Amino acid sequence: MPLALNEEQRMLRDTARDFLQDNAPVGLMRQLRDDDNVKGYSEDLWQQMIDMGWPAVAIPEQYGGLGFGFVGVGAILQEAGKTLANSPFFNTVALGAAAIIHGGNEQQQADLLPKIAHGEMRLALAHEESNHHKSSRIECQCIINENQLTINGCKQFVAEGGNADLLIVSLRSQPTSKSAAGITLALVDPKTPGITVKKITMIDSRNYVHIDFSNVTISTDNILGKAHHGLALLDKTLDHGRICLAAEMLGGAQAMLDKTVEYLKDREQFGRKIGAFQALQHRAAKMFAELEIAKSAVIHALSAIDHDEDLAMVASTAKTLANDTYRLITDEAVQMHGGIGLTDEMDVGFYLKRCRVSIQSLGDSGFHKNRFATIQHF
Repeated sequence: MPLALNEEQRMLRDTARDFLQDNAPVGLMRQLRDDDNVKGYSEDLWQQMIDMGWPAVAIPEQYGGLGFGFVGVGAILQEAGKTLANSPFFNTVALGAAAIIHGGNEQQQADLLPKIAHGEMRLALAHEESNHHKSSRIECQCIINENQLTINGCKQFVAEGGNADLLIVSLRSQPTSKSAAGITLALVDPKTPGITVKKITMIDSRNYVHIDFSNVTISTDNILGKAHHGLALLDKTLDHGRICLAAEMLGGAQAMLDKTVEYLKDREQFGRKIGAFQALQHRAAKMFAELEIAKSAVIHALSAIDHDEDLAMVASTAKTLANDTYRLITDEAVQMHGGIGLTDEMDVGFYLKRCRVSIQSLGDSGFHKNRFATIQHF
């Protein structure tokens, strides 16, 4: 399996890099935060991404997509991570489109995938129910009665949930609480009566909401995959998200490494550039080495998606390495910049905050190490 991008993928990456550096620098994220932007992203920027065909990158060609696969998605997200550019791209494509591609019936795919490809629909995955990521611990209940499905419960920390045109909701459809069995995924319009959406504030200044469901009634035609047997689809969808989020985290880590090395070359102390001190050189070298290892794991995992391989181990490996590497580099960036690194005048704090939220999203390193060990029967 190749661990490098081909020519077309490199062209996509380079185009994304040039576009995002010109149109979505860190200053845009700062402006959105200062303006308390409700959506957490620029509509103009998202429309430009649509015009460039980015939502269609991973959609199969028969549904109006470009067929680049998820290696292409990862290339875009890595560049987005470098500038902290936010948009509905990750949640709509890496999570939403993935669930529909792998679990949707013919009608659902024919209806939804072209809309995603053309940028006409934004999706969000409503799964988390506590402060910590848990795959099969689902308490949000649904009752299936003939051709009707009734939902009661709540979902927390739904990324882009306040902007979504359609939610993918994980539900407990059988009373075997905390079991891997009895899980159903459903497509839910957030405007359905009985749904209450409450915006919450997170340190990375993006859009997150808590969603309450009170006797929400939808058709069983909205079930994604098979009723009561949705765990495999849920895990596959989450693994797509974990791998793609790891790609975004690599971009942020790379940007922080570059900014830190540049600072080491410019900052003078005791009459010398601080980059001349061997101790700081060793620490920078460790950052670089860990980042290269993480890059290999992530490109391997993205390729595994496109080759339709089992994703569990490669996804947990990629997310763990991305978590640990991004944390290492942001921590070192703060240390090497000194106290000024955490002031609002510098960009370091923005990457640090995004790093901490990304680590917790879709599983921290402890979660994934435990998952890896369980799969390997350690």
